[in-house]
Amino acid sequence: MEVVIVKDAKAGGELIADGIADLLRRKPDALLGVATGSTPIPIYDALTARVRAGSVDASRARIAQLDEYVGLPAGHPESYRSTVLRQVVEPLGLTEDQFMGPDGSAEDVQAACEAYDKALAEAGGVDLQILGIGTDGHIGFNEPCSSLASRTRIKTLTEQTRVDNARFFDDDIEQVPHHVITQGIGTILEARHLVLLATGEGKAEAVAQTVEGPVAALVPASALQLHPHATVVVDEAAASKLKLADYFRQTYAAKPAWQGI
Repeated sequence: MEVVIVKDAKAGGELIADGIADLLRRKPDALLGVATGSTPIPIYDALTARVRAGSVDASRARIAQLDEYVGLPAGHPESYRSTVLRQVVEPLGLTEDQFMGPDGSAEDVQAACEAYDKALAEAGGVDLQILGIGTDGHIGFNEPCSSLASRTRIKTLTEQTRVDNARFFDDDIEQVPHHVITQGIGTILEARHLVLLATGEGKAEAVAQTVEGPVAALVPASALQLHPHATVVVDEAAASKLKLADYFRQTYAAKPAWQGI
């Protein structure tokens, strides 16, 4: 696992966008796994700016959704499908044909989960998966004590996650669904490159447990320690509880340019 400490969220977004741009130059039809929430927005903004400036061609890229609420009506503005289309697909000039995600409104939710897991494999697998992290250490919607071998499935959200996400629903927790479809930890770990961005002091404890704590289902993000190519990008506030912060700064400063992220 590589840990990169940056000045702020904007710097983190720029760094990760550079990595995605390099990937698209090597593999123009790369399948990019995207997360939602406020944290990854600087990544999408920075990547969009590069596309519009002509420094990277994303026209053949494919986008894969990480998770989806269960039960929101089709087209609901806070469904993750709508969010990804609005924040990623449309700004990059892509079409819905280049986008894939689980069906949170399916009558048979379990079948929809299995179908999405199969679709990801048939698409060749995710080349680079962007991840955020919850204050309790969840990734995707794999809440604490999720199986580290789990596949795409339905999950019940914790009260804390619903409280955290109420800001997207007019601060009304009653509007936040109780269930989601999420790629499982086992599914996430199949991506070729995992990139986790965390910003703000509120994520500091979760970051420390993820990077320096034991691999444990209690902190789902700690499973990134098992991945051969995982990059954790954190701002100074999110890095504030890392015991090895100075070491991470030193190793990144000495990193050869050809390695990329």
